[in-house]
Amino acid sequence: PNAKILGLLAILGPTFQDLAENVNRNISSLSLIFVGRASGVLCGTMIGGVLFDHMNQYFLLGVSMMAMAVGLYLIPFCKTAVLLIITMSVFGASIGAVDTGANVLILALWGDEGAPHMQALHFSFALGAVLAPLLAKLAWGTSASTQNHTEPYFDPLMLNQSSEATSDFLFAVPENMNLLWAYTSIGTYALVVSVFLCGLFCIKCSRQKKSTASAQSTRRAKYHRALLCLLFLFFFFYVGAEVTFGSYIFSFATTHVGMEESEAAVLNSIFWGTFAACRGLAIFFATVLQPGTMIVLSNIGSLVSSFFLVLFDKSPLCLWIATSVYGASMATTFPSGISWIEQYTTLTGKSAASFVIGAALGDMAMPAVIGILQGHYPDLPVVLYTCLGSAIFTAVLFPMMYKLATLKHEDQKALSTSSRL
Repeated sequence: PNAKILGLLAILGPTFQDLAENVNRNISSLSLIFVGRASGVLCGTMIGGVLFDHMNQYFLLGVSMMAMAVGLYLIPFCKTAVLLIITMSVFGASIGAVDTGANVLILALWGDEGAPHMQALHFSFALGAVLAPLLAKLAWGTSASTQNHTEPYFDPLMLNQSSEATSDFLFAVPENMNLLWAYTSIGTYALVVSVFLCGLFCIKCSRQKKSTASAQSTRRAKYHRALLCLLFLFFFFYVGAEVTFGSYIFSFATTHVGMEESEAAVLNSIFWGTFAACRGLAIFFATVLQPGTMIVLSNIGSLVSSFFLVLFDKSPLCLWIATSVYGASMATTFPSGISWIEQYTTLTGKSAASFVIGAALGDMAMPAVIGILQGHYPDLPVVLYTCLGSAIFTAVLFPMMYKLATLKHEDQKALSTSSRL
């Protein structure tokens, strides 16, 4: 349920215009809201990674979900841009803590046998991201434009100081009640999940008093830290490429390929649709395939599809087919990567936070940099070059990670053989 909540938080995109109107600002001048949220996510990930190693995971997840619910309740009531950005930063911190904690909890419960559960967790995220615009547009009918599904590139210089909200109140009931209901409905769902997690915490505590917990076996790869650093880079480029492609494929299709906006919108939906569908199918694939095998297949698919995208960058037919394959190929890499590394080295909260931070930095930095480069070189398919470069990098990086991860196991086999002799 908490992963679905993280997906539902994509409601910020389709309700962005409503939030801007609520604080009397235009969209461009309020783009710092995304910087605030991303900064909060990074802080929450780092703090949560430390706390999850020293405190009860159910309790921390419950508290983080409760803080998330409070943030969702407060956001539509903010009447100044500064207050909205601050609230979004604190809200982002709870997102980072929940993101890290959910992955750590899956690994703590199932260890290296939790691949299907990890895929289910991240499928819930994709499902929530699909449901969020529907909740905003269809269920409550917010007035935001449908073109706001992609978070815009921010420029602090565009901040319009003259358009500050003139309201005498920091908090007030919004004029757009649909905006209020959209956020409070998700906030209520988060609150219910937090109560459920706190209930699990109480049950676990009562059982712990009656019986002693069995010691959990831990293992540590020979090059544990180097492996985490490589995984940091792996997720940085993977998530960066995923978000960059999803953010710019619409504008690329219209300006570079010459598609109509309606066609480009469908193309964008196909990318995220195949992405979500394959994450769902991966739950079943993970029961018969090893995480490493799924990563190799994903790397091959993303490498081949991005290569054909670059090779035939002007072909609409190639764009349709390769975009579908690329979306499907990118779907399982992140959860498979977490399950894969758990097979060789036990992940703690701090370890999980390290690669979640890498993913968050890729999410922040790569789309921003590519947006600038695409502006300087409008005739080149910079977005496609980025996807191909990232696919090559991750395809080369994974064998290196595998070699580092298996070194310790080879030494252990040699030691066990010599001890028998």
